[in-house]
Amino acid sequence: MNIAIAYNLKKEDDSKPPDYFSEFDSQETIDAIDHALKIKGHTVSFVDAERSDLFGYFKKNRIDMVFNIAEGTRGKFREAQLPAILDYLNIPYTGSGTLSLAVALNKTLTKKILRAEKIPTPNSQLFLTGKEKLDPALKFPLIIKPNCEGSAKGISVTNVVHSHKELSERLEVVIKTYEQDALVEEFIEGKELTVGILENGKTTVLPILEIDFSSCSKSGEYFYSWRMKEFQGNDSLGLTPTFHCPARLDKATEKLIQDTALKTHRAIGCYDISRTDIRLNNENIPYVLEINPLPGLNPRTSNFPIMAYAAGLKYEDIIDSVLMNAHKRRRA
Repeated sequence: MNIAIAYNLKKEDDSKPPDYFSEFDSQETIDAIDHALKIKGHTVSFVDAERSDLFGYFKKNRIDMVFNIAEGTRGKFREAQLPAILDYLNIPYTGSGTLSLAVALNKTLTKKILRAEKIPTPNSQLFLTGKEKLDPALKFPLIIKPNCEGSAKGISVTNVVHSHKELSERLEVVIKTYEQDALVEEFIEGKELTVGILENGKTTVLPILEIDFSSCSKSGEYFYSWRMKEFQGNDSLGLTPTFHCPARLDKATEKLIQDTALKTHRAIGCYDISRTDIRLNNENIPYVLEINPLPGLNPRTSNFPIMAYAAGLKYEDIIDSVLMNAHKRRRA
């Protein structure tokens, strides 16, 4: 097949906030997907999702399939921008469709669907201005997140607040900096877990990955903040979490968490691939924090490949499964 890899490339720009490009992919990731596709005999081209003539490019060039890792460039529904163009032009692409991508990027909308499906998710409240009265049912500590960002953008240890004063001060910063609503939810103490779903004719729930932050005390970080994700493995900063895959869980809890991730994947309407982030509390309740229909695919550092490797898959198996499942959906 003639495959186009659609992407947004990470950049360095001192005029932007330090986490501005964190959702975008590295050249290493793009090269790895390129290599995996060529191993399977495909012809590969590259499309920067930020090019100004994106619609015209796809209208003029014959593409059998787009391997989509593009995060989009702006707006609350940016991850759905490229798929919307491809849907209009009737060009098939990998991964989830426009609706799922738009919903999954909006944490509040995602949580509404989770609650409707009786999937546990932390209690929360959406703040539009930061001046709203806090729902008295919410219990401190609380964590504040920009409502429509991924890759832990805008999330730091200072976003975990323990008082109304801290909440008010931090809400003002988050809403002003990211120019959007802020989600406030109860901070769940417990194990940090993530679960990958990979489809290729059948649905595979990958081994659960547990991220242990006990070795990160020097940094003061104890959950997957932006700094933890961006500088993961940096010993001088103390950002050296330990990964356990499979996670250290009994069989019953493992099945409960995998079933929860699969139910979330289906509730949001994801295709081909997804990764669900979960916190397991002290009562063994798996709380879904969010789902990522465009999980990172860096072959060395991304969570999804780590889980796939634990299942005995090679990197090219991941890419081929995503591609072939998209192709089968198109034929169906």
